[in-house]
Amino acid sequence: MKVLIVEDNHNVSETIADYLELEGVAIDCAYHGESAIKLISDNHYDVIIMDIMMPKLDGISTVKKLRQELFCPTPILFLTAKDHLEDKVAAFKAGGDDYLLKPFAMQELSLRLQALNNRGPRRDVGQLSYADIVIDISTDKVSRDGLPVKLSRTQLKILKLLVKNAPRIVSRKEIIQALWGDESPDSDSLRSHVYGLRTALDKGFSESCLETLHGKGYRIKA
Repeated sequence: MKVLIVEDNHNVSETIADYLELEGVAIDCAYHGESAIKLISDNHYDVIIMDIMMPKLDGISTVKKLRQELFCPTPILFLTAKDHLEDKVAAFKAGGDDYLLKPFAMQELSLRLQALNNRGPRRDVGQLSYADIVIDISTDKVSRDGLPVKLSRTQLKILKLLVKNAPRIVSRKEIIQALWGDESPDSDSLRSHVYGLRTALDKGFSESCLETLHGKGYRIKA
């Protein structure tokens, strides 16, 4: 088992690392959220131990970024002195899988890590979804109400942007920037891609799920 310890208190981090290494666990350490994200982007871990109160990027924000932007499925154990119910709720809503209060027994920590490792990676991470639309990030497969939808690369990029921001309206300027950067296409290009996307999504359905708001932009309807 390979574990990443994200903890800004070096003494706590080293104590955990020493104990787990004696049990045959491979350990990496990070001392704030930004460092953790870099390590997780470059390495595979079976379980992540995450403190909440840290400099640069706190644990809750770090886990949200891991789950929502990097689509990291690794089980995460929050390790913290924050014992209020709202803290626990925030930790689990962010994407945590377990929560252990300080001070704690090393044996209990080890058992919880083993349980998370046995459970394996989360299967609900790596999908973008809103209403009846689901996008599998790893395969780029799209479905609406369980029916497969075939899209071009550009249509898929537009849909991902709309689903990520749903139900917010996404302006034409935002979509153009995401697709082409500073090289603006001719005025009909975006309209053509959106038309193709709407046609593909609505095939077999009586109601359209892609709404055009003239002068404002586009959005996915629930």
